[in-house]
Amino acid sequence: MPRPDEDAVFVISVAAELAGMHAQTLRQYDRLGLVTPSRTRGGGRRYTARDVDLLRQVQRLSQEEGVSLAGISRILELENHVDALRARVAELTHEVERLRAETSQGSRVFSVGPGGEILASQLGERPRRRPGGGSASQALVLWRP
Repeated sequence: MPRPDEDAVFVISVAAELAGMHAQTLRQYDRLGLVTPSRTRGGGRRYTARDVDLLRQVQRLSQEEGVSLAGISRILELENHVDALRARVAELTHEVERLRAETSQGSRVFSVGPGGEILASQLGERPRRRPGGGSASQALVLWRP
């Protein structure tokens, strides 16, 4: 079946037809929290193309794989969690790359020693112990002007 426009929004009857199910099934999935469409002011359900894809996935898991609705709910919850973690990893990777680029362009990282002296170091490097036995802080401070 051709993929509808990503920004399109469908009433329940159209979404049900696109997903190959009965509208009552969509209402049940909404009540169970499996596929929760947006609502109009009057309370009418509005399904996006992503919602229709999710309805198809729920139907496939239920009919072809024999997964219970409770199992499907857990699968969807875990998939959402994985997506969130992937987004966070991408965000952190971008931040690390940005910091590496700054460091390679001459940015410096500074920390303060136990006597109040300022110590220059590389990104991710801990202050070294002073000769003579004094200990340096384990903290690393990054200052951004």
